[in-house]
Amino acid sequence: MFIPKLYKSEDYNLIKEIIRENSFALLISSVDKIRATHSMMMLNEDDPENIYIETHISRANPQAKTLTNGDEVLCDFLGAHTYISSSWYDHINVSTWNYEAVQIYGKVELMTQEELYDHLEKLTYKYENFQQCPMMMKDMGKEFVEKEMKGAFGLKIFPTEIFIKQKLSQNRKENDFQSIISNLENGDENGRQIATKMKQLKR
Repeated sequence: MFIPKLYKSEDYNLIKEIIRENSFALLISSVDKIRATHSMMMLNEDDPENIYIETHISRANPQAKTLTNGDEVLCDFLGAHTYISSSWYDHINVSTWNYEAVQIYGKVELMTQEELYDHLEKLTYKYENFQQCPMMMKDMGKEFVEKEMKGAFGLKIFPTEIFIKQKLSQNRKENDFQSIISNLENGDENGRQIATKMKQLKR
């Protein structure tokens, strides 16, 4: 990911926020050919000195058939993003796109069955906990879950490089910057998210 200095961030809290709120990300590998799979990802911080991403894909997926311990992969997370119209400037210019993104390169370690079970349990809790009638893994029965797990391929990804991009019109003069915020606040949810992020830059 190309990141001009103006848009580069090293805010670890921003990484956590983007991964937490945009956890359906791309798992990219190039062992035999370039392969990419959308998958649910979680940041494991049980050991602050050794954080990693955990995810799983279908065991029938060709990508699962190629990945082994030590292989390098790329996890690509796209955060809030929206179109920026050049009509919002006080001068002629080009339109663009504002967005936040995180890319993490890392080394693969295959999960044991116990680790996969724990991963699925945490993932299920994260998304079921707020349902009206949540269905937790304990409600499904261990025998049923372990049978279904045979089709899952669990991965731990230990970061080797992390890149954070926060492109929020930092290159615009103040009146254009404020005009963009005003227009975004009257737009859709993505636009309002970006407007909020832009205002936070000024704090």
